[in-house]
Amino acid sequence: MSRPWPEGSYIAALLVMTTATGAIDGVSYLALDRVFTGNMTGNVLFIGFGLVGVADIPVLNNLVALVAFMLGAVIASRITRRAPTDVHLPRSSVWILVTGTLLTLALAVVWLAVGTLDTGVMIAITGFLALLLGAQAAAVKSIGLRDLSTVVVTMTMVNLSSDSRVAGGTGAAWARRIGAIVCMGLGALVAALITTHVGGA
Repeated sequence: MSRPWPEGSYIAALLVMTTATGAIDGVSYLALDRVFTGNMTGNVLFIGFGLVGVADIPVLNNLVALVAFMLGAVIASRITRRAPTDVHLPRSSVWILVTGTLLTLALAVVWLAVGTLDTGVMIAITGFLALLLGAQAAAVKSIGLRDLSTVVVTMTMVNLSSDSRVAGGTGAAWARRIGAIVCMGLGALVAALITTHVGGA
C-alpha cells in the first residue's frame, strides 16, 4: 500500500499549482493570441464568438486547446485508473503532476530564449500546454477535492457560497476555497505583469 500523504501538504501543493495555472492561462491569453490552455469554458465561448465572425477570435487555436486538453485528461486518466483506491494521492498522480511541472518550466526557458513566435509555433505551444493542464486536472481529480481542480474555480465559488453560513451551511473548507480563488487571480496578475513588462513568456 502506498504511503499516505499529509492532507495539508498536498492542499498547499495544489494551491501552488492553482497559482501556476492562473499564470499559464494569463500568459496563454495575452501572448498566445487569446486562448486559454486551462480554462476550457472560456475557449468554448471564444469558439462560439469566432464562428459568427467576431473579430480577432482565433477559432483554430481554441479548438486545438480543447482537443489537446481532453487528450491530456484521457492519457492521465488511463494512468491513474490503475492506481490503488485506498490512498488520497496515488504515486501515478504525483508522477504526472511533477512531469507536467518540469515540462512547463522547460518550455518557459526555451520560450524566453527564442522570443517572438510565429503562428505555427504558437499553436503548437497552445496544444502542448493544454495537454499538460488536461493531464494535471485528471491527475488531481483522483484526490477527490472538488474545490481544488487547479484549472478552474467556478465550482469552488459555488461550493464556497452554497456551504457558507449565510446560505445556511456550515462554512466548511472556506479557507482553502478562498485560497484557490485568490491563487488563481494572483497567478493571472503575475502573468499580466510578465507579459506587459517582459513581452513574452
